Amino acid sequence: MTEEKIIILILLSPILFIQSIFLFIDAKKRNSYAWFWGLWGLIQFPLPSILYWFFVVRPQNKQQRKGASKWKS
Repeated sequence: MTEEKIIILILLSPILFIQSIFLFIDAKKRNSYAWFWGLWGLIQFPLPSILYWFFVVRPQNKQQRKGASKWKS
C-alpha cells in the first residue's frame, strides 16, 4: 500500500464506523432492520445515511404529523 492510501484509510475508517453505529442505534429505536443499516453504513459513505433518511426517518415523521393533526381538533 502506498502512503496516500494508508492516510485515506486512516481518515475514512472512523467516519464509516461512526455512521454505522448511528444508523444501527437509530434503526433499532425505530424497529427498522438495524443490522442491515449498520452493516451497510460500514461499507460506504454517505449514501446509506441519505437513503436511511428518505426511507425510514422521513416516512415516520410524516406519520407522526398526521397522527398529531387528527387529535388537535
